[in-house]
Amino acid sequence: MSEKKTIRLIVTRQDSPDSAPYEEEFEIPYRPNMNVISALMEIRRNPVNAKGEKTTPVTWDMNCLEEVCGACSMVINGKPRQSCTALVDKLEQPIRLEPMRTFPVVRDLQVDRSRMFDSLKKVKAWIPIDGTYDLGPGPRMPERKRQWAYELSKCMTCGVCLEACPNVNSKSNFIGPAPLSQVRLFNAHPTGAMHKAERLQAIMGDGGLANCGNSQNCVQSCPKGIPLTTSIAALNRETTIQMFRNFFGSDEV
Repeated sequence: MSEKKTIRLIVTRQDSPDSAPYEEEFEIPYRPNMNVISALMEIRRNPVNAKGEKTTPVTWDMNCLEEVCGACSMVINGKPRQSCTALVDKLEQPIRLEPMRTFPVVRDLQVDRSRMFDSLKKVKAWIPIDGTYDLGPGPRMPERKRQWAYELSKCMTCGVCLEACPNVNSKSNFIGPAPLSQVRLFNAHPTGAMHKAERLQAIMGDGGLANCGNSQNCVQSCPKGIPLTTSIAALNRETTIQMFRNFFGSDEV
């Protein structure tokens, strides 16, 4: 009788935010069409490592399971990506799973992405409205402008671009590519443009555009194919214009 096919995973684990990381190997039964999350679910169902020792289930974040929410980001075989779309059949074994180190580790593969969300607050990545009552139809955007703005709106705040960027680390306060691209998105909106100058001011200081090293890792790693470097180039032009407006005391946006 032939041996049953198995999957080997080496998971970088961490019991608490302050504890030291360590590796644990698992061997689970193979099933066709498995993704990394289904492999982790198998470990959770039967938390026994490759040595046959009972252990604790691996902790990770997930939600939609269809590459929309961005919650299940982790480093898979050295590359930051979404674990829901990482198919086991297309991965080299043993499959190495690590947490994204750009963010503080909560436990195992689960990280705290507050740094990114705080940056979105800093740049006011939303469309402000006046009141809670029905304001009627919003202003229309030209179709050509709407099409490229839609590409920017695909961002799911997964944090992959921040993990891939060498300029986003514990020694830098660079807000990263995703929040910068959101500045361009919301400044393009007819209503959001009312706060265009304020958003540009937020990225002109320390931690903003000047900290980008143009490595282009972000655009290569983005699971949604968002043109992040194009947004950064456009914002460089916009902030230059805003700098002259600030110098000459112009309030025009």
